[in-house]
Amino acid sequence: MRVLLAGLFALWAGAAAAMTCEGRNLIAALPEGTQDRLDAAVAEIPNHSGILWRATRDQAQITLVGTYHFPDPRHQQVLKRLANPLENAAALYVEAGPKEEARLTRALTEDPSLMVNEEGPTLPERLNEAEWKTLSDAMAERGLPAAVTAKLRPWYVAMMIGVSPCVLQGAAQSGDLQGLDHLLIGKAEEAELPIRALEPWDTVFTLFSGMTDKEEENMIRSALPAAAYADDYAVTLTDAYFAGDIWAIWEFGRFDAYENSGLDKQEVDEQFSFAQTRLMDQRNQSWIDRLTKGAEAAAKDGKGVVAGFGALHLPGEQGVLRLLEKQGWMIERLDG
Repeated sequence: MRVLLAGLFALWAGAAAAMTCEGRNLIAALPEGTQDRLDAAVAEIPNHSGILWRATRDQAQITLVGTYHFPDPRHQQVLKRLANPLENAAALYVEAGPKEEARLTRALTEDPSLMVNEEGPTLPERLNEAEWKTLSDAMAERGLPAAVTAKLRPWYVAMMIGVSPCVLQGAAQSGDLQGLDHLLIGKAEEAELPIRALEPWDTVFTLFSGMTDKEEENMIRSALPAAAYADDYAVTLTDAYFAGDIWAIWEFGRFDAYENSGLDKQEVDEQFSFAQTRLMDQRNQSWIDRLTKGAEAAAKDGKGVVAGFGALHLPGEQGVLRLLEKQGWMIERLDG
């Protein structure tokens, strides 16, 4: 789940690491036997590689791109591949459009309790002394003092410590937060292409609702080990993303959690099952109707649609691609 949370911050909304941060590729550094097991786990997953796809059914067409949310010059090559689909599209579908992002920003400003737990035990009271020390040090590197971190909600903390301080610093210094999602939105705005949100503005809060105290605490525990080598994680994620090895990101996170999280295998698997169901599968299912109806409406005018969302939503039996296939859409990889 640790790598997923890092991926959420980057895949869902860091490739800045590829430009300004140094680190090693942790997947490439795996022992041969572990690498073989990782490859075998990935190979079982439908549509496990590739970031650019086309789905067609009758005259309807959807061009799908799995995105990564921090800046990287390599995004420009993807945009070039999307130039024609965007030119011939009736709409761009993204997880959250400008209106949803503005509404989210306003909500966070007006209601700090969305990210801050003002009641109940603080994080140093919920974690043991060593865990709190590791967490507070990691958050300090990311610009948040211990007094602030203590009251943050666990989902936000777990997400933040999965992101490299170097990535955050580079983005802050350059003022450039234009990941592929935002670059696509910018292209759509230039072309006056309608932008449709796949989900409501408050999705990020509902994703983590209903978690038990133990689930919240284990979410932090599983993320803690990566805090010490987050630059390596950033390099690993970007290398995998631009190589199209999307599901390798997920399985590497699982294998790494087995070794380094301090949780037993069952607890790790439970977290990954929860995360996949709540953060990917259920959302994927909710997007399909909106995507297919949009594509069918566009087809009446001889157009298609383009959809850009976090790359981890593409693969898997409940991934967007497989769900479309189950409804009779023909899937074709465009970047293979």
